[in-house]
Amino acid sequence: MWRHPRSVLVVDDQREWRGIDLLAASWMFASAVKAQSKAPRVGIMLPTCGLFPAALLALWQQGRVAVPINYLASKSDINHICADAKLDACITIGAMMELVGGLPEHVHPIRLDQIPRTRFPLPRLLIPSRKDDDLAVLLYTSGTSGKPKGVMLTVGNIASNIQQVTDWATFTHKDTMLGVLPQFHSFGLTILTLLPLVLGGKSVFTARFSPRKLLDLAVRHRPTAFIAIPSMYNALAAVRDAPKDAFSSLRYAVSGAEPLPASVTDSFFSKFGVRISEGYGLTETSPVANWCRPQEYRRGSVGQPVTGVDERIVSADGAVVAQGECGEIRIKGPNVMRGYYQLPEETAKAFDADGYFRTGDIGRFDSDGHLFITGRLKEMLIVAGENVFPREIEEVLDAHESVHASAVIGMNDASRGEVPIAFVEMAEGAVFNESALRSWCRDKMPLFKVPREIRVIPTLPRNPTGKIQRRALHALVAASTPTS
Repeated sequence: MWRHPRSVLVVDDQREWRGIDLLAASWMFASAVKAQSKAPRVGIMLPTCGLFPAALLALWQQGRVAVPINYLASKSDINHICADAKLDACITIGAMMELVGGLPEHVHPIRLDQIPRTRFPLPRLLIPSRKDDDLAVLLYTSGTSGKPKGVMLTVGNIASNIQQVTDWATFTHKDTMLGVLPQFHSFGLTILTLLPLVLGGKSVFTARFSPRKLLDLAVRHRPTAFIAIPSMYNALAAVRDAPKDAFSSLRYAVSGAEPLPASVTDSFFSKFGVRISEGYGLTETSPVANWCRPQEYRRGSVGQPVTGVDERIVSADGAVVAQGECGEIRIKGPNVMRGYYQLPEETAKAFDADGYFRTGDIGRFDSDGHLFITGRLKEMLIVAGENVFPREIEEVLDAHESVHASAVIGMNDASRGEVPIAFVEMAEGAVFNESALRSWCRDKMPLFKVPREIRVIPTLPRNPTGKIQRRALHALVAASTPTS
């Protein structure tokens, strides 16, 4: 941004930010941090906007570690993050404080909306000299099970992933990113916020997902890249009077965070003539590990590993499996985290003897090295001795015209070990018919994979990044199961 002081680098719901605007704001915020915090780690709790990169830069100017806080998390999880990271302050605004009901008593809110703007802030050195191994960000996982864990991402992790993605997608200063993913999310942080700033490109943010607002932004700003989750693409495709050329400027329409149903990519392509490509990564990989570029599109693939990422597929005993066979995906590269904050035992378990990160995801490679993800290791069901992944059943259910979205979990069964149970959100105006859906499944998969029950649910429980919270579905099953 210091190389592009007069260029508009960020557009949000409130204003445009030139490079000099972001720098000046960061100098101002850095002074406030210095005056109000003594801790090495400082929280950031802001809506998706230009304030976030300015706050991030302010902390790095001070040599601090940024701790982005998920403002959509539960009060107990926010309290846990503040305590675990030993925060004494958090950069925020009044609206965020109202949303979360305040911060713990020991965490001082540095309110950006209360900082006087009576004079131009004193310029500062941009960022103190830092090594690749220095901690830059502490990102807490969304906590689909148990308490959130702090993922330690270093300067080198983030810089490496920015360079990896830049090379893989040939991004330049001419590219414009359109995004609604929150900046406390690793993709929103690294790819939508930091990468464009490094290149001198533009980020167009909106704090709240609204299909019509996104369409309007796409028409006005003509972005070259749009990153979203499948449910967002589905909602955009459902807008009846959407301009057919709304996304014609895109070089990349990327989906991540959760499996992309074939029905969603087909409906979006039919509506806008743009093919969605899947990407794959985790908070622990900064986040991008794979990216399916449009010219290499393969249905159901998340693409090849980006430059510098080494992946292997292994069996339960850690042996590398043959090409085409399924196993756990393990990743190695400069973008892989240092470890989990203050959790040495969990960090040790997260890596194998060769230094590969154990993702817990199950997948396979095709003959050209394209990765296909089939499920989560922890979510795998064993039905009458056969391995069954929820994703393969969900793909079948999602293809039915009456189903908007689905999720499958396992339920203990005395004779078969486990049986699949499905939950479905119905499409607008559709009527739930369990018999018809089970018949649909029987026609398209082996009988042992057909859900024992299919239940209708108004909305599938999801975390802020769109991942289905299966533990909430397990609780629904448990609550409805008679006790002996």
